[in-house]
Amino acid sequence: MKPSLQFFLAGFLLLILQTGLCYGIKWIGLSKTPLALTLNQTQHCKQLEGLVVSQVQLCRSNLELMQTIIQAAREVIKTCRKTFSDMRWNCSSIELAPNYLLDLERGTRESAFVYALSAAAISHTIARACTTGDLPGCSCGPIPDAPMKMKKSGSQANKLMHLHNSEVGRQVLKASLEMKCKCHGVSGSCSIKTCWKGLQELQDIALDLKNKYLSATKVVHRPMGTRKYLVPKDIDIRPVKETELIYLQSSPDFCMKNEKVGSHGTQDRQCNKTSNGSDSCDLMCCGRGYNPYMDKVVERCHCKYHWCCYVTCKKCERTVERYVCK
Repeated sequence: MKPSLQFFLAGFLLLILQTGLCYGIKWIGLSKTPLALTLNQTQHCKQLEGLVVSQVQLCRSNLELMQTIIQAAREVIKTCRKTFSDMRWNCSSIELAPNYLLDLERGTRESAFVYALSAAAISHTIARACTTGDLPGCSCGPIPDAPMKMKKSGSQANKLMHLHNSEVGRQVLKASLEMKCKCHGVSGSCSIKTCWKGLQELQDIALDLKNKYLSATKVVHRPMGTRKYLVPKDIDIRPVKETELIYLQSSPDFCMKNEKVGSHGTQDRQCNKTSNGSDSCDLMCCGRGYNPYMDKVVERCHCKYHWCCYVTCKKCERTVERYVCK
């Protein structure tokens, strides 16, 4: 039987959650770990960026897991950048991990997305590593339902927000399980079929989270009885839905560069002259206009099939017009 999301290193993931490695997004700084660094000795853990003291201890006791977590950090950055490449906020500040700008330090909808994606990515990467046999000791078992510990620093509202959005990310990952089947039989017939539940690609999960980002709910930390809860700011007659991303602080329009609010601006960003979406020159350039330039593109062309069985192609060059924001 092929493993799915429930067939992975349950014990290790439980340990990660309880020690807070998934809480916060500074661990994404692990993406900067040199490829040449072989994590086979405990002293190597001190060389990793983005880990606090307790997480360094976790690294030392679980060296075999760390390469997978480092890979998860790289996947978060790559996936976030690709998912928002057509938006004014293009997730470029995630490259600064573990030292972020205010777009990810404050309780914004951008940080909501990154927290959700990070939580999904680390579980996704561990699950994939188990299915491919890259992690030893994988066993069948349910996903550990462990609450993440709260840190003493930071506001209670931010803690609750990040906790909620991280859980949304994991729930989207869990919901992404899909039935996959493989046929067996003579001449490609499907007389025998083997089916299993498998994970979607992380990019597909990120697109689902992006839709939640676009419809995220602004919340406030409001007392209800003897405790404070996060409730929707404009419609506080209902509780926060478990499936929605939430944020505390509004974001700038990201049109102009302003590091005080974590905005890189859109000057020199490429835009699409014919698009009506968020990547259009009108929206991307915030009405400032755009400059055209010519770009040379090399493509495969004049491809020919040879019996049997390979294809040869030539390389052709053509010039295309592109546009960047003023």
